[in-house]
Amino acid sequence: MAGKASASGTAVLLVTANVGSLFDDPENLQKNWLREFYQVAHAHRPHFLALHCQEFGGKNYEASMSHVDKFVKELLSSDAMKEYNRARVYLDENYKSQEHFTALGSFYFLHESLKNIYQFDFKAKKYKKVTGKEIYSDTLESTPMLEKEKFPQDYFPECKWSRKGFIRTRWCVADCAFDLVNIHLFHDASNLVAWETSPSVYSGIRRKALGYVLDRISDQRFEKASYFVFGDFNFRLDSKSVVETLCTKATMQTVRAADTNEVVKLIFRESDNDRKVTLQLEKKLFDYVNQEVFRDNNGTALLEFDKELSVFKDRLCELDISFPPSYPYSEDSSQGKQYMNTRCPAWCDRVLMSPSAKELILRSESEEKVVTYDHIGPSVCMGDHKPVFLAFRIAPGAGKPHARVHKCCVVQ
Repeated sequence: MAGKASASGTAVLLVTANVGSLFDDPENLQKNWLREFYQVAHAHRPHFLALHCQEFGGKNYEASMSHVDKFVKELLSSDAMKEYNRARVYLDENYKSQEHFTALGSFYFLHESLKNIYQFDFKAKKYKKVTGKEIYSDTLESTPMLEKEKFPQDYFPECKWSRKGFIRTRWCVADCAFDLVNIHLFHDASNLVAWETSPSVYSGIRRKALGYVLDRISDQRFEKASYFVFGDFNFRLDSKSVVETLCTKATMQTVRAADTNEVVKLIFRESDNDRKVTLQLEKKLFDYVNQEVFRDNNGTALLEFDKELSVFKDRLCELDISFPPSYPYSEDSSQGKQYMNTRCPAWCDRVLMSPSAKELILRSESEEKVVTYDHIGPSVCMGDHKPVFLAFRIAPGAGKPHARVHKCCVVQ
């Protein structure tokens, strides 16, 4: 699949996918999902492929165990991946532990032509050459080749069973050392609460958790390295601003519960045009009259309301987004482009990076377009999230100045 990792550089493909839907309806969704994933892998022919999954196993992991095993086996043994002769799979299957379970799954595939690839051992504090295919599951806490944490319960106290956290691995590819962090941040529990303030209370919770991860991966315990953080950040558009923009000429009606006087629904109606309803907002309802606004020109007119990353502008970079919001798509297998009316569509799934990682990518950019930031399966049902990927090449010699520092060339 991949060309030889040499003069043209080393091709890298980073993919993030919230795959919860695939295990809730495996018969209808998994086949199409895998086909679209393989097509992107084939198109970009990576030497190093990383797939970060969130909600792996779906809402009920125990009931999905057989589907999980089948999915993993398919990825490792399919014809589409036969040229990848080394692999590492890390699955958090410890679903009985409320304290530790994150439902994260990280897959790394190495092409047969890729020489001298090493993975960092966080206990021994040295790189080890990667050989063969290995799967690690259940209690990942004891695995020295990664760091894993679930966010403390008090980060999001209203969600008793939250499975949000991160898994970090470190690699040395083509003399370049970098961390790959699989992450899942907290969601918006209520559209009504998200609408109340700008920025929302949920945005503040995500900011705290992401700040914790960035502090953790850049602390003093290990040498610093470039990093790519990719997963389901659950970033949302600033709800108050979006509603104001979508309903500029509308009047608002507030519906309250008879017993508690709590706001349970907001109805926005046009001032004229027979008082037509343009938007209905409930805890888990965002029903806007015209979904096309989220699809026209890939929804880019709404990017001005995508503000959650701005507070990390010195620590996290991103390439320009030119794909529509990645969530929440219909889970109906016959609907590939339709959004559900549960949430305001948003770019939840992202591939972010440190400033030094962005330099590495752009340094490798030549006249031909070798960097692609896009989503997978634009017209196919991929579940409620569309996977998002970043494809790039590490230019020959790009990591040479750092090779001695990271001791990447020493076989341990």
